[in-house]
Amino acid sequence: MTPAGWPLAVLILALVGSGAVLLTAGVRFTKIVDEIADRTGIGEALAGAVLLGATTSLPGLVTSISGAASGDAGFAISNALGGIAAQTTFLAIADLAYRGVNLEHAAASVPNIVQSMTLISLIGVVLVATGSPDITMFAVHPASLILLLVYGYGLVLARRANNEPMWLPTRTEQTIEDEPDPESSEESNRRLWTEFGILAVTVAVIGWLIGQSGLALADRTGLSGSLVGGLFTSVITSLPELVTVLAAVRIGAVTLAVADIIGGNTFDVLFVAAADVAYRGGSIYHAAGQSAVFMTALTVLLTATLSAGMLGRERRHIGFEGVGILVFYGMGAASLVALG
Repeated sequence: MTPAGWPLAVLILALVGSGAVLLTAGVRFTKIVDEIADRTGIGEALAGAVLLGATTSLPGLVTSISGAASGDAGFAISNALGGIAAQTTFLAIADLAYRGVNLEHAAASVPNIVQSMTLISLIGVVLVATGSPDITMFAVHPASLILLLVYGYGLVLARRANNEPMWLPTRTEQTIEDEPDPESSEESNRRLWTEFGILAVTVAVIGWLIGQSGLALADRTGLSGSLVGGLFTSVITSLPELVTVLAAVRIGAVTLAVADIIGGNTFDVLFVAAADVAYRGGSIYHAAGQSAVFMTALTVLLTATLSAGMLGRERRHIGFEGVGILVFYGMGAASLVALG
């Protein structure tokens, strides 16, 4: 029996249980990716953006595709962009948990700044697409291809910034250098990658369950798909990022923590492209509705605030960007509820 036929109590239990599984997986993901970053020499920033950020985003990807395939464009886009908003807020929460100095100060990294600029560009493409002519080829809007190209070019720039940076942030006593941990685990590389793959498949399956349960919840309660996707399933599918960023801060891998959020957010924008392919009713950008467009604009505001914080690098425990992100997200959530 699919989630569509489950009682309301079972649907809620399925969402809560899925969140618990994702929380558990997130802790292990952090340790594995930190170890891989040290052994391969690719650095915490790139490992966090590509390996940790993208993999922990798999539940959200599957959820958005499920929503689009079911014909709910608002749910699909709001889930994708709501995840970005939630994960950016998680970084502000991690900033509160980090007892050294402002987290963006300690994790100064050129690749992270490049990734944040790429993220703003990607979200900008989504916004432009919503107001562009409704042109599709095989029911897919050209913006979906542009998203893939911008994402790929952003990874090239981030890699280049990591290997040959054209400028470097000022090093202070509070700056945490991205250096390999001298105490490596005894696990073999094969075992690390195998466990990484198993976890990736697990969270993807959980993503499908969350997507189907979320769609059924919206149908059963009468709530709009945009509201359920933007505030409920997006937060649940983003729980691995909350755990990984807190776990990374706890073990001192602050660059990995920030890169996980920014890299994961950058990857999350590709959910829209994937959802556009899965949605067979034409351009998903034009079918999403006002709430999804609002969520898109909110993510631009949150990302720009975070980027300003990484450049400003305040020394206070939590900087203006942390407070701003929490306030903006709270106001955005209230507005989304008002929009219905």
